Amino acid sequence: MHLTKEEIQNTERIKRLNIINSITGIKPANLVGTVSDDGKTNLAIFSSVVHLGSNPALIGFIIRPDREAGQHTFDNIKENGCYTINHVHESFMEQAHYTSAKFGKDESEFDTCALTAEYMAGFKAPFVKESLVKMGMKLVQTVPIELNGTVLIIGEVEHLIVPDEAVNAQGQIDLSQLDDVGISGLNSYYKLEKIAEFPYARPNALPDFTKKNA
Repeated sequence: MHLTKEEIQNTERIKRLNIINSITGIKPANLVGTVSDDGKTNLAIFSSVVHLGSNPALIGFIIRPDREAGQHTFDNIKENGCYTINHVHESFMEQAHYTSAKFGKDESEFDTCALTAEYMAGFKAPFVKESLVKMGMKLVQTVPIELNGTVLIIGEVEHLIVPDEAVNAQGQIDLSQLDDVGISGLNSYYKLEKIAEFPYARPNALPDFTKKNA
């Protein structure tokens, strides 16, 4: 398949949506948990969570405020400035997927999708109890993307929860040990498997690739 810009634009909407959402490869599956100031909880799945920096620890994700799930999440984050990011594992990926349905603001996805809201003292937003890797986030910046009406949400990690046995001495987290899943497109889920680990890359310490390709 080879599509030009014009051919992409002329592709049927759903097919185009699936192709462009899949072409970037496997993306992380995360549930973002929020709560309104009047106590209404919201949970929505996102595949756009991305590392932005380690000092300070910044995580970003893309949101569409013009759509129900995105609007509820965005409104709650703007109200109280906090939210959670929770990894999706194979054991509850189907429940996590259905948080993408267009529920009303008064309907909590925690309830409709049979997931458990969990709270930490001094932190308002709900975590997902079923998740093993979760972050409590404080909003630090929103960046509107005028080209398509999306917003980059940038938060600083205030709480980080990971099982001790999944973290090695160098701080690397083995996601396959935790049965994390990834997303391709909008509704295809993949298992994650660790297949290799290499040393930090330095120009003066490269393997002899000519022998590998011989």
